[in-house]
Amino acid sequence: MKDAVAAGGVVIRKGERGTEVVLAGREGMWVLPKGTPDLAERIEDTATREVREETGLDVRIVRPLGSIEYWFALPRQRVHKVVHFFLMEPLGGDTSRHDHEYEEVRWVPVDEARRLLSFDTYREMLERALIDEEAA
Repeated sequence: MKDAVAAGGVVIRKGERGTEVVLAGREGMWVLPKGTPDLAERIEDTATREVREETGLDVRIVRPLGSIEYWFALPRQRVHKVVHFFLMEPLGGDTSRHDHEYEEVRWVPVDEARRLLSFDTYREMLERALIDEEAA
């Protein structure tokens, strides 16, 4: 068994179509941006760096949203992964600057994001972020 850690963000803004969240898509799968820490990198720094690389947006952490855990298999090895998520606000940048990891990165209204997100755990993080947003 191997343990793995990642970090990412739920980036939310008030847009022309109401509250919007940025999603990253490839091969028909839509996710929240996240990635793996560099050596000795703080988890918060991982989250902001990965969101910047994967979405093209400069972001600021508003608050932690908690983590999700899941298992997956590699050849001859099971991996237990923990992904830490943070509520984030965009400070600048542009989704057209996203890296090659995703085919498309776009802002979508929350209701559309709920339908598009490929995993229940990501929908749960979105809901946690929206509760925080509504309380603000």
